[in-house]
Amino acid sequence: MAATDGAAPPPRSRRFRRRLRTRIILSFLLLGTGLTALFAFLTDYSRQRVESQLVEDVMNKNIDEFARLYYLDPSRNPELPVQQMRAWVYPADRFDRVRQEYPEWARLPNGNHTITNIGPDGESFPYRLAVRKTPDTWFFLAYDMSQATRGEAQLKRALIASILLFSALSLLIGWWSASRVMRPVTDLAARLRAYRGSSQPKRLATHFPEDEVGQLAEALDDYSIRLTEVVQRDREFNADVSHELRTPLAVIKGAVELLLSRPELDERTRARLQRIQRAEQQCSDLIGSLLLLSRNERGQGRSDVAKVAEQLLDSHRAQLGGKPLELRLEGEPGVVVVAPEAALSVALGNLVGNAVKYTPQGEVVVRLLSDAVEVVDSGPGLSEEDAAGLFRRGYRGTHAGHSQGAGIGLSIVSRLCDLYGWEVSVRPRTDGEHGVVAALAFGPSAEPETGDAAG
Repeated sequence: MAATDGAAPPPRSRRFRRRLRTRIILSFLLLGTGLTALFAFLTDYSRQRVESQLVEDVMNKNIDEFARLYYLDPSRNPELPVQQMRAWVYPADRFDRVRQEYPEWARLPNGNHTITNIGPDGESFPYRLAVRKTPDTWFFLAYDMSQATRGEAQLKRALIASILLFSALSLLIGWWSASRVMRPVTDLAARLRAYRGSSQPKRLATHFPEDEVGQLAEALDDYSIRLTEVVQRDREFNADVSHELRTPLAVIKGAVELLLSRPELDERTRARLQRIQRAEQQCSDLIGSLLLLSRNERGQGRSDVAKVAEQLLDSHRAQLGGKPLELRLEGEPGVVVVAPEAALSVALGNLVGNAVKYTPQGEVVVRLLSDAVEVVDSGPGLSEEDAAGLFRRGYRGTHAGHSQGAGIGLSIVSRLCDLYGWEVSVRPRTDGEHGVVAALAFGPSAEPETGDAAG
């Protein structure tokens, strides 16, 4: 059994996708937050640059003025008219005092420096210190930065509050914009869901303006019309083919029954007529099942699994043509499936047919279980390539060779299982023997037989 079986193809991995509405809201939020944060950063950076430059200019001018006033009258310490500033001047004979009282000042070169000290209350306070050193005089000008630091902290708090405020505003605007943008799309999706199952869906474009959503609705209308026409033609074709094929099949059935009623028939002729009769029944079952599949409708009825399996094995025994292959049925009968015999015969028949076709010698065993049936063969087994292409329409296995077949049997089985809620699976044998185990599980549709057998 080659192209027949493996496990059902694994479901495609679903990537996590955010809803379009969420993506629009997040875009507004990120844009608003990002722009506000960038503006806040640039504002704070510019403030620091401007403030530093202004302080530098003020301190340079004041210390130069302080030195000029000192040289005009070295007998007294000049006074500075600027608040938050304090100046010191030390002649050469007092340089050692600076090194003792302010050792960090003594080590500083000329220029402006930022220094942080601890005050009497234990809190740190920053200040800027301008240093001008000459061989005979040292000048120091300190500028208290405490007020500027407090202002900087207040500005940062205001900027952070602005970022939070504008982020919330961006979120609100994004939510409102997403609602406005997605409302037509949501309406379109709701109308599509409302038309689900309708054979004549109404036009969508008439409910939307001539914008992008309106163009999408118009394209969906065009697609719906073409798809409806294709489905209608397919249904009409299936119905016509079913009707036209049933007539010659009925003629064949009647002729075979008439010939079988003759008592003078020899056993060889009778066996051939019975083979024709079984082929006619299989063809009728296949036509009925395909017609139900095309309509996506379940047929009514109850089927005895053991009875159908025995009929299929009898039919294939007559077609072995001397092939060294044993066909047998195992398990206890009594399982009834809520489905017509035609559907069960097509589904199980394809599994048995594949097992017989791809097993050159040995045995094919149909094993009856409580809610399933297994077809076990002793063929060449299942390759990885065949397992990957399992149930794909048109696929023929690596062991198919020049055998007849279009590779659609298992595709029909898969569609029947979807229609009736069954499960089909194929796996290699685990008992150490070559071959494949094809299982058809009926699930809730299987029930133990009560009373007379259903058919």
